[in-house]
Amino acid sequence: MYSVREEAGVWILQSERDQGRATVLPERGGILLSWDIGTKDILYLDRERFANPALSIRGGIPLLFPICGNLVDDTYTWGGQSYKLSQHGFARNLPWTVSHYSTNDGASITLTLTHNDQTLAVYPFPFQLDYTYILRPQTLELRCRHTNLGKTPLPFATGIHPYFLAPDKTQLHFHIPAQQYIPKGENKPQPFQGELDFERPEIDIAFMPLTGQRATVTDRARQLELTISYDQHYTTLIFWTVQGKDFYCLEPWSAPRNALNTGENLLTLPPGESLETVVTMEVKFL
Repeated sequence: MYSVREEAGVWILQSERDQGRATVLPERGGILLSWDIGTKDILYLDRERFANPALSIRGGIPLLFPICGNLVDDTYTWGGQSYKLSQHGFARNLPWTVSHYSTNDGASITLTLTHNDQTLAVYPFPFQLDYTYILRPQTLELRCRHTNLGKTPLPFATGIHPYFLAPDKTQLHFHIPAQQYIPKGENKPQPFQGELDFERPEIDIAFMPLTGQRATVTDRARQLELTISYDQHYTTLIFWTVQGKDFYCLEPWSAPRNALNTGENLLTLPPGESLETVVTMEVKFL
């Protein structure tokens, strides 16, 4: 029913029952590169950017750690010292290693990332991340175990940045558990009534506070419904899209932008302890 195999550095997860297939590339930030169900692509991938290793991947599901979004001037202060961290942190840009895979209760693979000299120079905290992708019929589950390997508390934000394929965004309908959103770079909340203006060149907004643990997007053009469920550690949903591009992003974040400076919803893990977060994506065809 399930299979996991590696081909030229790409790991392939398959579910026979729904002809589901997901590909994972550990060397490029541990990214889940694609997810297909039968002949339907669920995720978007900018193949031109992907072909250039110097560019960040725009597509698939990039992993965000130890920050989500950007810091003011890409800078934060901790313990009286200033550090530089680029947008979304470093996890999406570093090579991960495969630590486990299985075909029990789904096709799954676990990738591991541990601190090194490069990370400690910009984020002075020893850590280990164990990220597990689990493919089941019409479902993709993402589990991330964060472990503090240091002797002081570990402050962090965690999140994902999924790109969903949508050639006709005017046919999207949203059920977001929020009554307001905050545009990037602004402080004043705007009311949300279920519609977004796709005539704008870019939409980059944060839904918060959230009133539930599930969001649904119905794509009438593609005749599918996508539901994203996330546990209580996630406090913010980011919606981002660019006019003329066939994607939208709906991103569960544990904390908003600049949380390492403001402390807003920042997660803190005592020495030697671990914290697991879970996001589940389900597709229903209409």
